Amino acid sequence: METPRSSHNPAFISPEVHSSYSCDESCCVSVEETEAIDFLETQSPSGTTPIHRPSLKERASQAERDSAVALEIAYDGTQFSGFAKQPQGFTVQGEIEQALSLLMRRPVEVVCAGRTDRGVHCRSQIVSFEADRAEMMLRTPHGWCRSLNALVDTAITIKAIALMPAGFSARFDALNREYRYFISTTPYRSVLNEGRCWDLGKPLDLEAMTAAAHYLVGEHDFASFCMAASAKGKSTIRSIESIALEDAELCGEPMLQITIIGNAFLHSMVRAIVGTLVAVGRGRREPAWVASVLAARDRQAAGENAPAAGLVLWSVGYPLNLTILSEATWPAQWDQASVCL
Repeated sequence: METPRSSHNPAFISPEVHSSYSCDESCCVSVEETEAIDFLETQSPSGTTPIHRPSLKERASQAERDSAVALEIAYDGTQFSGFAKQPQGFTVQGEIEQALSLLMRRPVEVVCAGRTDRGVHCRSQIVSFEADRAEMMLRTPHGWCRSLNALVDTAITIKAIALMPAGFSARFDALNREYRYFISTTPYRSVLNEGRCWDLGKPLDLEAMTAAAHYLVGEHDFASFCMAASAKGKSTIRSIESIALEDAELCGEPMLQITIIGNAFLHSMVRAIVGTLVAVGRGRREPAWVASVLAARDRQAAGENAPAAGLVLWSVGYPLNLTILSEATWPAQWDQASVCL
């Protein structure tokens, strides 16, 4: 089930807490009334040094411009070396920043929630950057989207744009991330979904996989589910709100869809989780094995990384108290854009 969203602008707003999903209980594992991470407070995972998350007011006081802008984007990740800009590599961030810098005639840097790996796709992701109201008034929302889409690679689309208060950050204001992974278990290749799923070609034991997923829900040290090099010197404590396994379709072909929602994810964490659950689903491991994998805090203890092609960053959740103008009201109400805190 897709996350419900506010009527202000369905592209951007979602509830603070996801506590229930319309799937069969045997295939959905969730933390009821999970406490959302407060985007204005200090986050302190148990057993780790407190992590300071600057408040909106703190960020606004340090902002160089009077507003911020949020873009909703989607992309086919096949040809990209991930989202994050790299010295050598074709990236989503690089494409968007180049287009924005050209249109705004100045260097523009964007931030995001959910930096995807090489080959991972995205249905809905928010990126933000600092801007002045005056320069944004030079185009309508439709004009901005049209101009940006003309400049970025065709594997990227700008779906929506919104004016935000100074200090808004797509990264720091995000409450959670939702990823979906698609697996084909049919005996034939799913040719219409090539590059969109893990073509496993074998049936999986969903009951065993669901039992295994129970061990992963909640706050844990996920060191066993991330690349060791990327986690060096950093906290590997994360909180997973829910893991749901359910039947789905892509281009009319049956799929197993694994939906994982959490406050944040480590490098390759979702793919490592899926690979570990598949090892259980194939009967190679018992569900209880997952508990020992968590305790090991060693990447070699877990299953293989599932292929990037089957993973989609589905959505990012933000607080309901962020008021964002819709495209229809942008020109008339631009000066009244605000955030209700």
